[in-house]
Amino acid sequence: MKKEPICWEKVRAVCIVKTMAKAGHFPKRETEKEAWFLSPFRPETHASFKVSKIKNLWFDHGAGFGGNVLDLVIRFYDCRLRDALDFLSDVPPSLSFHPQPFIPPSNNKLIIKSANPIWHYGLKVYLKKRNITLETANKYCKEVHYSRKGNHYFAIGLQNDSGGWELRNIYYKSSSSPKDITYFSNGCMQLVVTEGMFDFLTVTNFCHDNMSFLILNSLSFLKKAMKHIEMFKDVKLYLDNDKAGKEATNWLMQNHKGCIDKSYLYKDYKDINEMWIGTNGGYGT
Repeated sequence: MKKEPICWEKVRAVCIVKTMAKAGHFPKRETEKEAWFLSPFRPETHASFKVSKIKNLWFDHGAGFGGNVLDLVIRFYDCRLRDALDFLSDVPPSLSFHPQPFIPPSNNKLIIKSANPIWHYGLKVYLKKRNITLETANKYCKEVHYSRKGNHYFAIGLQNDSGGWELRNIYYKSSSSPKDITYFSNGCMQLVVTEGMFDFLTVTNFCHDNMSFLILNSLSFLKKAMKHIEMFKDVKLYLDNDKAGKEATNWLMQNHKGCIDKSYLYKDYKDINEMWIGTNGGYGT
């Protein structure tokens, strides 16, 4: 079947402001003619990345380069043309609109804005680097957009039992309050315990569907988690291969005879996800 030719005029008409929003970047200030962002290419405190809404072009004044929307995506993600076109395929064309004033939060607290199925291209790339399928991630996690100190961010989020979120993207890890464990009960007598989100997502690839899961999210919740752990006769531990992880594993095995240390499966790696990346075609970060 003959492929439909690419309409480059249509590609270049894709709205840069909305493309920046899809990539998780929002204007620090804007008018009807232009929008100013913090540069997506380097750290800065004063917005020097200008987008002309009239011409639908961008220029990074701090770095001295610019271009059209296609140039932006290829440079930002360091990707192939085909991948850039795929990223732009569902972004609306450039349209005039009335800008909304930005109202900064009254404090520095992390504020959750939205939690929806994972859609962002950058998060899909991150999942691929961690060797986790989008289907697996969407089964348990969300794409979470949030703000802190007036800046907007996005991440893969795993909600804990108190309503807070563990937040991860390719650049950093964070969390919202309140912190707590995350417990998934499937009504069976086998439990898997991991330290973090990506260890949990990794283990789901080779554990039975009828297992229950407990993600500590912090080793400081170890004793609190015992109320769940003690309910199970068979508890598989997939904690990290560092000093803290080994101490936590030993403590659990001393306090509950049903605990089994599974870290021998990834004894040459930091954790189960690192092993999963190294042995199943992931990239690593």
